[in-house]
Amino acid sequence: MRFEHIIEINSPQVTVQTVVPGFTRAQLWLGLMVRVQTPQRFPNGPESCDWQETAPGVFARTLRFGQHVMQDEVQAVAQQSLQFTPQPHGETAPIRLTITIEEPQAKQMVLRFVYVALGEQTAEEAYYNEYRHNAWLHHDRDMVKSLREWLDQGEFESVSH
Repeated sequence: MRFEHIIEINSPQVTVQTVVPGFTRAQLWLGLMVRVQTPQRFPNGPESCDWQETAPGVFARTLRFGQHVMQDEVQAVAQQSLQFTPQPHGETAPIRLTITIEEPQAKQMVLRFVYVALGEQTAEEAYYNEYRHNAWLHHDRDMVKSLREWLDQGEFESVSH
């Protein structure tokens, strides 16, 4: 199973930029690192997250969703990409998420989200893929919405380039 979508962060259209302030790459990266280190700040995030940087750009995390505990590893390539790899749990195939910052043209910046199952899916798991895809898309849109709100509130002002 592989699912991919793109969310535009900055538009090259001048009219859009005058209504919605654009992110610098550094500001966007800072926001993405919030998702790594304090994901509980986002809608539908975990109740808590403990993390430790085990090597430069590599984070081991424990996320708590009520009684459910999930562990993953995040590999960060500064201002370029994040890769979230969950540890296997139960009998479901873990699903890796990679988020990449891309600049397809001048004044345009997008986030590419790629979800990939790390093992064979059962027929039952495959049955739910469409639901997963929709949930991931909504979750990622909510994340970007939060980042935009924080940008508007001046949370990323100290990082401008």
